[in-house]
Amino acid sequence: MSIESAVGSAQRTVRRVITYLLLFALVIIAAIGFSGLLERLLVAGTELATGDVTGLARSLAFALIGGPLAALLWWVVWRRLGDETERASVGWGLYVTGAYVLTLILAVSNLLSTLTTLIGGQSLQWRASLASGLVWAAVWVWHRWMWRHPRKGPREVADISTALASYIGLVMAVSGAVAALSTLLDAALRGALAAAAVGKPWWVSVLQSLVWAVGGAMVWWWHWKHDGGRQLRGGLASVGLIAVGVLGAGVLTLGGAGLTLFVLLRLAFDRTESMDLLLEPLAPALAAAAIGLLVWVYHRGLARGSSETIRQGSRLVTSGVALVAAASGIGVIVNAALAMAATPFVGSGTRTLLLGGISSLLVGAPVWWLTWKPLQRSSVAQPGPAGGSWTWQNARRVYLIVVFGLSAVVAVITLLVIGYRMFEFFLGDVSGGSLVERVRAPLGLLVATGLVAGYHFAVWRHERALLAAAGPARKRTIGHVVLVTGSDPAPLHRVIEDVTGAGVTVWRRADVGAGPAAEDGQLAGRLAGELEGVTGTRVVVTVSPDGRIDVIPLLG
Repeated sequence: MSIESAVGSAQRTVRRVITYLLLFALVIIAAIGFSGLLERLLVAGTELATGDVTGLARSLAFALIGGPLAALLWWVVWRRLGDETERASVGWGLYVTGAYVLTLILAVSNLLSTLTTLIGGQSLQWRASLASGLVWAAVWVWHRWMWRHPRKGPREVADISTALASYIGLVMAVSGAVAALSTLLDAALRGALAAAAVGKPWWVSVLQSLVWAVGGAMVWWWHWKHDGGRQLRGGLASVGLIAVGVLGAGVLTLGGAGLTLFVLLRLAFDRTESMDLLLEPLAPALAAAAIGLLVWVYHRGLARGSSETIRQGSRLVTSGVALVAAASGIGVIVNAALAMAATPFVGSGTRTLLLGGISSLLVGAPVWWLTWKPLQRSSVAQPGPAGGSWTWQNARRVYLIVVFGLSAVVAVITLLVIGYRMFEFFLGDVSGGSLVERVRAPLGLLVATGLVAGYHFAVWRHERALLAAAGPARKRTIGHVVLVTGSDPAPLHRVIEDVTGAGVTVWRRADVGAGPAAEDGQLAGRLAGELEGVTGTRVVVTVSPDGRIDVIPLLG
């Protein structure tokens, strides 16, 4: 590349960054101005109407100055998008994605707030949220039209909008469902009066939460089913599947289950408070565990049907969540045991602490055991002919190093805290409690993190020894594969990963319908055979409608 072309490319990149940032800012400013003006129009003649000259001036400036500037800049950008280079730029894709996701969040949250306020009764605040919701909804529709435009829609990072919107809707739906079920269960367990919020009956809170649940579910369904978010593979879609569907749902499920078990243990062994106070956290815990389990099971099923990397990533994340719960339980149990040893007369607080640790351990340990399978023999020395398990073993070794490293760091910090408390005790006034009382909390954490670090370090050393004994790994000859197909890409995606160990990007053909059956064992076998012996940093694999497979190594 010549110096002139490099300078020209840099100038175009800088120009796009500045243009799209400015357009994004102007669109947001104009929307804020128009929503402020519409709000004043809707609240005119009510007690919400005010003589706020400053607010009116700001809305007028934002709408009448920012609006035309945004329209002018958009017109210039839109004309340029007839050029395929501009349309394929990352800046255009990031602008549409950012604006689409932000306006979706603001539109949905304001419109749902309008409905919940109307359900609540007398407040007129729904007018303000309706004004904002209508304006942001209009901006969202506009950006969705640009995103889906057949000739000028973005070519790069276009699928990020689908993935982000799907998981945003899922989070809204889960939050609303947990709140609704929690209020309903609370009314059943403690009575309608105890479950009622201040100034309104319990069923109003249930309906308001259901509005958020249904609204979030609609957003999720539209992007997950209608827009094809479920079919996305790789990149942010895979990250979202593991981070939200497995990690987030796992934390919600185990947290709710642990709190439920804790309440039940207190009802059996620690009734030092009134029944109403003991039962207060039970309904939210049951709701979180039930809704979280549904989401967790659904996404774990999706992960099992995906590539080897996603399947094992889901397993490692689940194991990590359960490990944190179990280790926390061990630390709390040690803390409570030291408190009992230091104090001859065990109080209710120590008993409550012990029950909390037991509940966390009883919830986390079985899940970790079933997921991690510590007694199962490692297959690190038997990668198989396809070499696919090397990807899994690499991820497993990284997981072991991360867990060992984080545990070791926490253990060192905790050890410093214990040393500080000991020196403080011996050098200062000893009237502030016994030495055990001062160090029992960090000592419990040290024991838990020490056990975790020691176990994972031992497993890592054992597997490294097996790997060294097995000999060198098969040389990886392909860096990345682009799969172009019109059928379901998941089975072919797995074959490519198993044969090459390379990352895979999927492009869907627009010139075919369903294409050949990707589950056909003959097609998968032919694809594996075509990839044998291929070398290249990047390789394109195309599957034609008639089942023909072309493997094309690229230069550079």
